[in-house]
Amino acid sequence: MRKKRAVAAAKAAGVDCLLVTHLPDVRYLSGFTGSNAALVLAGGRSVLFTDGRYTAQAKAEAVGTRVVIAKKPAVAAACEWIEGAGVKQCGFDAAQTSVAALESMRKAVSAKSRRGIFQPVKPLVATLREVKDADEIAVMREGALLGCRLFDGMLSYIQLGLTEVAVAAELEHAARLAGAEAMSFETIVASGERSALPHGRATQTKLPRRGFVTLDFGVIVNGYCSDMTRTVHMGKALPGEREVYDAVLEAQEAGVAKVAPGVTCAEVDEAARSVLRRVGLDKYFSHSTGHGVGLEIHEGPRLAAKQTQVLEEGMVVTVEPGVYMPGKFGVRIEDMVLVTATGGEILTPSVKAWIEL
Repeated sequence: MRKKRAVAAAKAAGVDCLLVTHLPDVRYLSGFTGSNAALVLAGGRSVLFTDGRYTAQAKAEAVGTRVVIAKKPAVAAACEWIEGAGVKQCGFDAAQTSVAALESMRKAVSAKSRRGIFQPVKPLVATLREVKDADEIAVMREGALLGCRLFDGMLSYIQLGLTEVAVAAELEHAARLAGAEAMSFETIVASGERSALPHGRATQTKLPRRGFVTLDFGVIVNGYCSDMTRTVHMGKALPGEREVYDAVLEAQEAGVAKVAPGVTCAEVDEAARSVLRRVGLDKYFSHSTGHGVGLEIHEGPRLAAKQTQVLEEGMVVTVEPGVYMPGKFGVRIEDMVLVTATGGEILTPSVKAWIEL
């Protein structure tokens, strides 16, 4: 069904063939998880090109797809096949194809075909991937709940004297022992003044006696990413810290409450941002409210101002407003939210109430 939808999208874009080289797209359409592949969809035919390292793996994973073990670069072999099959116009994802890659594609075909055979199209497969099916949702729910269990476990581990790196290492070790394939991205642990860094990588900085600690992390389960952020406080709060935390939590919950089919991405962003604007903190909110999650940690749609895309049932997005006050502290709270028929379902239901350790 995924391949049929991709072929239909290609036809609607005015091409009779689709060359897929972005590996998450290849996996989505064929099931193949190797690190070198090109997939061709031409009418009712689907052909996967890879190299000899993946002979057994490709045949086991790419069920329903013809597998060709190429003796030359996979993309070059795919382009030769496309020309030989009499394809007139083959679409390629312009967002995922470099100038050098396009030049290599053109060199792989004859001069007479080179001029017009390859046509840039918008990210057709990435757009299809935005709406998850029941199997994908089940896997993502599993990964999100694993993330919640990991966070709960970290609450008894975090203590004065530990470094940010030690906290990140413990979390990642626990994730692998619990069955995660890998982390979705480099784990963020930012404490004290460093919590004001939206993407503060874990360092040898020791956790403060008094101050915020932000943990932003995710795990990969069966290829699908999870993503969540929680901010806790070490020791008693200083004046103003609790108020900022409460404002971010209110903004985050307002954004989650706005998620529903038919709602634009900008409306979700504004629901969260308006809460911070009301209390004069919006100037410290320096990024978009959220993004799609799936086979990649950042997918469409993007929850941000002026984004007119409409949410659809089956999309999975993050809602993650934050306040970052340089030289002082920062707070971010993030959930994964599934767009349902009637609203939004939080997939990461860990506690978000104020926590002092």
